[in-house]
Amino acid sequence: MARLLSLNVGLPRDIAWQGRTVHTGIWKVPVSGPRRVRRLNIDGDGQGDTAGHGGEQRAVYVYQQDSYQYWQEHLGRANLVHGQFGENFTVEGLADRDVCIGDRYKIGSALFEVTQPRVTCYRLGIRMEEPDMAALLVRHGRPGFYFRVIEEGDVEAGDEIVRVADGPERMSVSEINALLYLPPHPRDRLERALKIPALSGGWRHSFEALLEQQRKATTAGNAGLGPATSPPPAWRGFRPFRVARKIAQSGNVTSLILEPADGHPVAAALPGQFVIVRLGASAAPAMTRSYSLSSRSDAAPWRISIKREAHGAASQYIADEVKIGDAVQIGAPRGSFTLRQDARPVVLLSAGIGVTPVLAMLHALAAEASTRDVWWLHGARNGREHAFAAEVRGLLAGLAHHHSHVCYSAPDPGDRLNVDFDTTGHLDLRVLQTLGVPSEGDFYLCGPAPFMTDLSRGLAAFGVAPDRVHTEMFGAGPSLTPGIAASPQKRAHLPAGATGPGPMVSFARSGLNVCWGPSYASLLELAEACDVPVRWSCRTGVCHNCESGLVAGSVSYAPDPLDAPADGNVLICCSRPQGDVVIDL
Repeated sequence: MARLLSLNVGLPRDIAWQGRTVHTGIWKVPVSGPRRVRRLNIDGDGQGDTAGHGGEQRAVYVYQQDSYQYWQEHLGRANLVHGQFGENFTVEGLADRDVCIGDRYKIGSALFEVTQPRVTCYRLGIRMEEPDMAALLVRHGRPGFYFRVIEEGDVEAGDEIVRVADGPERMSVSEINALLYLPPHPRDRLERALKIPALSGGWRHSFEALLEQQRKATTAGNAGLGPATSPPPAWRGFRPFRVARKIAQSGNVTSLILEPADGHPVAAALPGQFVIVRLGASAAPAMTRSYSLSSRSDAAPWRISIKREAHGAASQYIADEVKIGDAVQIGAPRGSFTLRQDARPVVLLSAGIGVTPVLAMLHALAAEASTRDVWWLHGARNGREHAFAAEVRGLLAGLAHHHSHVCYSAPDPGDRLNVDFDTTGHLDLRVLQTLGVPSEGDFYLCGPAPFMTDLSRGLAAFGVAPDRVHTEMFGAGPSLTPGIAASPQKRAHLPAGATGPGPMVSFARSGLNVCWGPSYASLLELAEACDVPVRWSCRTGVCHNCESGLVAGSVSYAPDPLDAPADGNVLICCSRPQGDVVIDL
């Protein structure tokens, strides 16, 4: 007979961890007597991070007494107490290998349904004083699971647990857990899992991504966990290219036309992708930056276009010092901000130098004489800073169904309304609504952070489906540090203290070169010491939130990831450099 051994609750609290403040609800303590279980949680209970825990699909977390006994032996611990794993219900029975997604259980006067295994994160490691605990739960097949509340009611320790309905497909918690986190992700089992109505939306999305990955035959990496997939890089490290031409596109934008120095052909890039560029004299540390390809990229030569920034060492070097015939080192094209192939309208939205990747998309549409409805919407300060204006007009003229609208935020006296530009002001949702831009299109956005944020929110309010909005942000992307108290984003910098004696780690988007030192347990810790924006959750190679592009070099892992990252990528949370490395961060 299955039984509820302990009912555990706890409200979120702030704790100190590695010099930071973590908001977490993982500390749960047993309570006596009945408690009301409601749709979102139990009376007296709360979750600190509802993005990863809590909500209707994760209202109650369940862990088993036999797993307690297993970990006591495996870890050599005799001090584990009920609630130690952050669970609300400590149960006798209901093993992960026996309980299936969609099973329903009656406990007290409440009715529950199993929705998903637990997604573990670094906070379990804090609670257990075992940093690798998130990986251990998955590796050993003991994640526990979540209930959603079908009927609210009262429960208390000692209540019998009665299974009242079997989930369809009879796929256990252990099987579902392994299907996401451990290779080989069999297609037939993915399809079976997606037939289970009770499976939570997050896990359903992950399995759909894995299925799509298999349909495209891109088997490297885990699309259910990692970033949006694109073809693996055509080469590792850097290839020498020669500057064939140098063009001033506007008062502050310079283009370099690049040809492979070895004369060999280059792989086709997808419209919208970027390359990592290594610049600088041999006597000085190289400057490593990422730049979008701004023209047709299905064959050489390639074009990159760089805006001169007031404090940008690389952009000033390109504008003032790079000469025709100079050699630059180029990494293979990367990125998932690419033009989708379908029949929907295409809406290309850009501001400033954010024009470059969407311009490459426009080149691709023009090259194939696309019959799709194409909208070109661009914002610039004025005519002096409006790069590629004539080029865009020429490309649009070759398309059967095109629309164009240009906004100048501060036009010069000589800028002509309805000739050089169409409206004064910024490109925003109001402009799109006035023009009648179709909400069913695919929207591609690139520009400064405020432009991206405002338009993304506006499109959501406009009713555009999230999977129809595709964005690319220059520079380091947004960080993801769940539970960590928010603080103002600092500019990336060298770490405090003496320079490390190890190999060079280059953070390409942040424009930072740092020597590795033995005080860092991982590339993630080095990035954090430099205030390089990073994304992570488990910190043990499970969740793949930290997956980043490895442009050059190699790494070692400890612990080994449960599933390898995509080709050309690295999990920075559990890796260390083996020689000089360049990372797309």
